[in-house]
Amino acid sequence: MAITSANQLELLQTAEAVAHEKMIDPDLVIQAMEDSLARAARSRYGADMDIRVAIDRKTGRATFTRVRTVVEDDAVENYHAQLTVEQARDYLDDPKVGDQIVDEVPPVELGRIAAQSAKQVILQKVREAERDRQYEEFKDRKGTIINGVVKREEYGNVVVDIGRGEGVLRRNEKIGREAYRIGDRIRCYIKDVRREVRGPQIFLSRTDPQFMAELFRMEVPEIYDGIIEIKAVARDPGSRAKIAVISYDHSIDPVGACVGMRGSRVQAVVNELQGEKIDIIPWNEDQATFLVNALQPAQVSKVVLEEGASKIEVVVPDEQLSLAIGRRGQNVRLASQLTGLDIDILTEAEESERRQAEFAERTRLFMDTLDVDEMMAQLLVAEGFVTLEEVAYVERDELLAIDGFDEDTADELQARARDHLEEEARKALEEARALGVEDSLVHFEGLTPQMLKALGQEGIRTLEDFATCADWELAGGWTTENGQRKKDDGILEPFDLSLDEAQNLIMTARVMLGWVDPTDLVSEEGESGDGAGDGGEDGGNPPSPPEA
Repeated sequence: MAITSANQLELLQTAEAVAHEKMIDPDLVIQAMEDSLARAARSRYGADMDIRVAIDRKTGRATFTRVRTVVEDDAVENYHAQLTVEQARDYLDDPKVGDQIVDEVPPVELGRIAAQSAKQVILQKVREAERDRQYEEFKDRKGTIINGVVKREEYGNVVVDIGRGEGVLRRNEKIGREAYRIGDRIRCYIKDVRREVRGPQIFLSRTDPQFMAELFRMEVPEIYDGIIEIKAVARDPGSRAKIAVISYDHSIDPVGACVGMRGSRVQAVVNELQGEKIDIIPWNEDQATFLVNALQPAQVSKVVLEEGASKIEVVVPDEQLSLAIGRRGQNVRLASQLTGLDIDILTEAEESERRQAEFAERTRLFMDTLDVDEMMAQLLVAEGFVTLEEVAYVERDELLAIDGFDEDTADELQARARDHLEEEARKALEEARALGVEDSLVHFEGLTPQMLKALGQEGIRTLEDFATCADWELAGGWTTENGQRKKDDGILEPFDLSLDEAQNLIMTARVMLGWVDPTDLVSEEGESGDGAGDGGEDGGNPPSPPEA
């Protein structure tokens, strides 16, 4: 035989050594050796032949065999590896489709090229097995903290030895200007574990907000036990951070528990994060209260939150403005991340000036449209009336609640408001028709005359034109260009048309035109749970109508 007994033992020893070093199953290494020897044999006997190699797990003896399979007469594609039933009768007594004829062939001496090829096959198989083992071991450890040793640095990315695998700490995941030397111990957060064909699989981070949350969970037993919960985290890595906590035991102060005796617990976290300043904030269900806490150390005078709006206005004393905003907007930015709200900070003077301007503007509106004196207009504004629609269609009792208003005054005000609104609607409808808006769109339910005028100005004059629009074209949206978000103004956005309302109107129009089957629409909503349109925040192209 070409493979002597010494070589046979060496095969097994090599397989065991490689398996031990890579921490994989030795059988996988032997299978890789079998594949590599089979490839070398096929290069010797012919690539079309089905040559297989089996290595005995005890003796290391390699057996080379040629396998031919019995197939149907019309299914023969490779005459070197397949036989018909008739041809197989020379080798088998009663051959059937699927039977195999196995013949042992002489072993192959590995030349230099064949040995190099075999080595590449073995290395590839071992590498794949190692990556599979690494993924299976770490896939359930995503979201945890791990200790490792710096192995090397590649283009600013740090490769970390984490025991039975390697993780990569990317340049943008390091805190500030952190620099590590080979052999340094490092603590990281496992941000992601992915099955990749090439490159790293385990991605580490030291800038992720959850890294700080996990550090607190390790340092504070109450968090680990579930008595205290971390509700939100916001970080400016290496500089400052805010963490919101709540205690489910009224006898335990969540902030004090996280700080620890003489600040020992929070100091341990600060030291790990390279001196990052941490504000520990008590979480509150009340959005306004939570926001006031989040803006610490600044003092807040007033919070104005509109229902359904994601933006919130915060009024602070003039001397507290710079403290509330923070250096380069850091404090307000972290508070915004913590609460999930867009925060607009005003001083008391700015808020007072704006409020006076709005009051004067609304007063002027009621004076001009309702033909009333300044005092009566101011009374309406002071009671919270903002638009003519509110005056025209509000319950009469709300007007009677205003001092000095009797039934005749209330009725007269509502009549004037309705007359003015009807006159504006009539003029808007005339202008829309003059722009070419057809009756099919005029009689479409859900569109006001002012909306029809706006649509006509944009060239949307028929129901078919309206049905081809995308939801974001009507309600507005955002488009991302070169990494920058750009606002797209919607045609009906000035009329406070939401994205959902725009979707419903468009789909109703398509159903009326017969472009969409209502039953299909219901089934799609049941499957996906999504609305009709796909415009979304980032915009998109309007769908094309079906061919007539």
